[in-house]
Amino acid sequence: MIAFSLPKRYILQAMARGWESKSVEDQKSAAEADRDAQIKPRMSPAERAKQERKQSLLLSRSQVLSRLKVAMNPRYRAQLESALHDLEAQLRECE
Repeated sequence: MIAFSLPKRYILQAMARGWESKSVEDQKSAAEADRDAQIKPRMSPAERAKQERKQSLLLSRSQVLSRLKVAMNPRYRAQLESALHDLEAQLRECE
């Protein structure tokens, strides 16, 4: 093990610069995130609810499709196909 004897003042200054640069970087990324948030159009509560509903339906549809790919039981497949048709009808209503 090799020990270096550096003055404490040097170590503290180097650490302080490191913390300072990270702080500046964090401030820049926060400012950029704020700017991006202002650029995005704000949605009304009704639009947001509609978008959340559509995302939920799309997620449910993808789950049903993945289950349908591996389902072997004919009754279960029929149930999944019925659910898929229902979800697709609801998605058409959302658009």
